[in-house]
This record gives sequence, C-alpha cells and structure tokens, in this order.
Amino acid sequence: MSGITRRGAVRLGLAAGLGLATVSLNGPGDEDDAGGPLAGTEPARAIGDGSTAHTGRQPRQPDAPVPLEPGETPPQFVVFSWDGAGEVGTGLFARFLDLARAHDARMTFFLSGLYLLPESKKGLYRPPGNPVGASDIGYLSDAHIRDTLRLVRRAWLEGHEIGTHFNGHFCSGDGSVANWTPEQWRSEIDQARTFVTSWRTHTGWRDEPPLPFDYGTELIGGRTPCLLGQDSLLPTARALGWRYDASSPGGVQRWPVRRGGLWDLPLQSIPFPGHSFEVLSMDYNILANQSGNSTRAPAQHHPAWRSQATESYLAGFRRAYDTNRAPLFIGNHFEEWNGGIYMDAAEQALRQISYWPDVRLVSFRQFVDWLDAQNPEMLRVLRSLEVGESPPGGWSAFLRPAAG
Repeated sequence: MSGITRRGAVRLGLAAGLGLATVSLNGPGDEDDAGGPLAGTEPARAIGDGSTAHTGRQPRQPDAPVPLEPGETPPQFVVFSWDGAGEVGTGLFARFLDLARAHDARMTFFLSGLYLLPESKKGLYRPPGNPVGASDIGYLSDAHIRDTLRLVRRAWLEGHEIGTHFNGHFCSGDGSVANWTPEQWRSEIDQARTFVTSWRTHTGWRDEPPLPFDYGTELIGGRTPCLLGQDSLLPTARALGWRYDASSPGGVQRWPVRRGGLWDLPLQSIPFPGHSFEVLSMDYNILANQSGNSTRAPAQHHPAWRSQATESYLAGFRRAYDTNRAPLFIGNHFEEWNGGIYMDAAEQALRQISYWPDVRLVSFRQFVDWLDAQNPEMLRVLRSLEVGESPPGGWSAFLRPAAG
C-alpha cells in the first residue's frame, strides 16, 4: 500500500422479481445459541434467482427507539464495523460473530460485492474508469465464497447489518474512486447489489441456502474504499434512499450531522497513547502510525503495539463516555497484520466496553434508527458539545431543550 502519512493515513487495504418458492435458510454449520438451526421470523420466500429471500423482520433487534426524555443521560453508542467482510480462511469473521453474541453486541459488515463473484466470472464486472474485471482486492476462491455466504447469512440472522464496501477497491490512479462521478458510483452500486443478489446464477450453486434478506431494503449505507469519493457518492446514495454514509475521514468525537441528506458517520480522531497527535479509529491507521506500510514488522514490537491500539480505542471510548457521550465509531478489516494484534485490540476493547453501564453496542442502522427517533432540538443541543466537553451543570440540567 502506498500513500501513507503518519498522522493522516486513511488508506485502507484488504479488505428481478419476487418468486413465491419457499426455501430453506439452513446450511451446514448454521446453528443458533441452543445448537438448533437458525431461522428467520417466517418462511422464506425467494427473491429473483433465490440468492436472497424475504424472511420477515430481522431477528435479535432492539425495541423500537424512543426519544430521550428532558434531562435524561444519553446512551453511549459504540459501532464496530468491518470493511470487506469476506472470509479468507482465517476464521476472523466467525471469531467476531462469536464475540458479539457473547456480549450482546451488534455490528455492521460492509460486504464487498466482488466477494460473492467467482473469479471465473470476473468479466461481468465493469469497474468505472478501470479495465473489465479489474480489482485491487482480487477475488475469493470458491471455498471462501461459500464460507462468506454462510457467515453473512449467520450475521444477519444474529442481528447484524449488511452494508456495502462496493467492489474493486480502487484507491490510486486515474480510475481511483476519488475521481468517480455520481453516475459512476451508481454503476458501482448497481453491480455490487447484483453480485449479492445473483450469486446463485453466477456460481451455479443450488445447494447453498439464500441470504435471508432483501438487499434492496437492507442496504442503507456503506463505506468507500480508502475513505475516498464521498462528495460524488452522496447525491447517488441519497437518490437510492440510503440513510447514512460512513466514508468521512478524520471526523471528531461529536454528535453527527446530516450531509447531503444522509447521516454523516465518520471514522474519528481518538487519543493515541504516547503521542501528542490523535489517530483515526481504524486498524489500518493505527498500523500506519506504528509500522508505516509494513504489515509484518518485527514481532518484538507486537506486545507494546497491541496494548497501544487497545488503549487508543479505550481512550476514545472513555473520553466520550465521561463527557459529551458522542458515539464512537471503530472500523476494522478481517486481517492478520503484525501478528493479528489489531484483531486482539478490537476484541479486548469490545470486551471491556461492554461492561460499562448505559453502553449500546449497535450497528450503524440501529444507530440511525435512534437518531431519527429523537427530537431535532435535543440533537441540536447534543451537537453543541465539543470534543471532550461535559454538559454544563450535568445532563439533568443541560439536556432540557424546548419541545418542538
């Protein structure tokens, strides 16, 4: 990976009609907490070629959000999100699903559409500004596509959100997503959706159960490759009815605002122990400030860097929790950089955060549901608090805006 800067590094790597047939959702290894098969809330009805299916309301969702009462302390929201969300034989996808289940957490998985397209069919991908079939993240093997399907299915049935990380992950050159027009973003999104909703046609597999959701209604947000191209994406995302975008780099820990009609939910600058500057709340950016562009730095550094990464996430959490209660957004990839220390840091941070009172470990979708349920004046008052600023007089005195 190129183009890394110390403080500001934001380059990320790694990363039809309705049928009436009733289909089985369960494949080998799909089980719930009790060891029984996972299932949706009603019999599945195939969509299109049966790659996806209507299964009713998503399981394991919170109660409908309600507005904050005047003087009520806001919850501390924390969102863990994953770019790419493909399984490549490391077991990391399942590891974090297991962790989320153990701590009653929900997450957002930004699925790369190409991870459900066999390489033998790469000619179907027409990336804007790039050759047919090109991809800077490659393609998965058939075995890993099957694993990804199984785990995406499990993720949704366990209450997590499936967003998009688009397709080819182009971050440099004339064909970079930074240069795409709104029309090119529309092409990229349409193709990502097609790869997710037509994997059965593209693979020829009939033994795999469908993904248990309608991706047309499930997909309400994403994160662009390398956090590039948001300005041109937003008009297209708004026209498609998306509700948020998580592509902004270098956000701060304040309550969010709308941008271009969507909730702007950026990765945030958080304290970086041992340094006077802050670091973006993502594994790659912490790595860039520890080992530059090396993902295999000498192992002697790993213990200290693991602790530093963990403490960075926790410092960002504590700063928000003890002051303005702004949501904390953490982004990661299923990677094993520097011996897997960033995966360990994310796990340890989630474990510790989950035990604090008033914490809600949610998906981006669940968070914007809560935002949309709030009194706009109450949100305006929350947004008036700066990074690390406590409410003057405490929450009971501060958060009493006039109704309206």
